[in-house]
Amino acid sequence: MANLVYKRVSTDQQSTDRQNLVLAEAGIEDPVVFEEQAGTSSRLHPLERPKFGELLAYARPGDTVHISEMFRLVRGTQHVLDVLDALHRDRLALRIHDGAFSTMDLTARHPRTGELLSTVKFMVQTLAAAGELQRDLQRELTYDGLRAAEAKGNRGGRRPAVPADKTDAVRTAYLEGRSIAALARERGVSRGAIRTAVADLLPEYTAADPGAPAPELPVTSTCRARSPTSSVPQTWNQPSGPRSTKG
Repeated sequence: MANLVYKRVSTDQQSTDRQNLVLAEAGIEDPVVFEEQAGTSSRLHPLERPKFGELLAYARPGDTVHISEMFRLVRGTQHVLDVLDALHRDRLALRIHDGAFSTMDLTARHPRTGELLSTVKFMVQTLAAAGELQRDLQRELTYDGLRAAEAKGNRGGRRPAVPADKTDAVRTAYLEGRSIAALARERGVSRGAIRTAVADLLPEYTAADPGAPAPELPVTSTCRARSPTSSVPQTWNQPSGPRSTKG
């Protein structure tokens, strides 16, 4: 029986480092990893996510699905119940390794009716509702904090990756022909951060004044293509494709 590991982060600014740690500590044998592309929205139904769909297509009865925390897979109450139904349909086990759900057997069903035990359903609904309440409260507090900061004349939002006192140097280097990739490596920031700092200097920039053309600057790229690498530890085997038919 296979151990299928599912990982996901909500934004491309996050990493799976914590998930990797939790799953590594769990000592999963020969895990087959399915990792969503960074930034896959939590609002997207789990059964509609590409990699989770691949996991279900790859799985066979008796396999176990492993996740670090429940919210990596689902957020809303109905999503939890939908996923449990899909796993039960395919006769798959679910193992959660951290968080409130880690001590629960979410696959327990009535021996005669086959329905999810009422106690399990109650706990799932209660914990999922508590998680939704926590996120709603966090959004409200964040919104109130931003309004209070704006009232004091402060601007909200994330600080720029390239500090204001370094922006002029970055812009000058770009005008002298340095590529965005090279500047990003030198400054230890993403290419997007450099693009933000030199946005109005880019050839594709459209000026606010229709009559003011964007500067035409020669841009030389020193970036060489690199082969993609996986963030999954080398001891983990990536799925090579669909396995034999279920049964």
